[in-house]
Amino acid sequence: MKKSYLKLVRQAFKTLRHRRLRHRPWWRALSRPLFDRALWVPCRDTVANGLAFGLFFSVMLMPFQSLPAAILAMRFRANVPFAMAATWISNPFTTPAILLGQFRLGQWMRDVLAVPMPDFLTNVQFHAPGVGTLNAASFILGMITSAVLLALCAYPVVHLFSAILPHHLPTRSRRARAAMDATGNAN
Repeated sequence: MKKSYLKLVRQAFKTLRHRRLRHRPWWRALSRPLFDRALWVPCRDTVANGLAFGLFFSVMLMPFQSLPAAILAMRFRANVPFAMAATWISNPFTTPAILLGQFRLGQWMRDVLAVPMPDFLTNVQFHAPGVGTLNAASFILGMITSAVLLALCAYPVVHLFSAILPHHLPTRSRRARAAMDATGNAN
């Protein structure tokens, strides 16, 4: 598992440092934060943060979900490959089930918990064949709730995996923590 991850990282570095791109100033400014090794080395804390960003954006109904996940992972010093890979949970095969689940979750929250929503969202309705009439307020509420819940679930899953298999996902070493604290990059 570790060898395939390292192979993926090397290929990504090679692609990002392509000779046609590396001399361009706009590309250097954009890709410079990506070359920080701390963003690519898997440890328990950075993987948990990266997975949380990726899972949050994986259930958002938006194009190019991996870009905001990668940008936030770079900004908050999380693992970039895990953030980008987690966004692929929603793909053309799983998206219809995810969207229907988000609508049902939002509808349940509005009915049972009486969560108030703005009138302009409540009035927007559309008909889906085989499902019925859907409400935009229920969908948006379900989408935001499911994104936050998935992001929060990333932490116990990663920490449990690290506790069971510590050699696959170690904690950050003291030397690495001290180096990050000294540079002021830690959150």
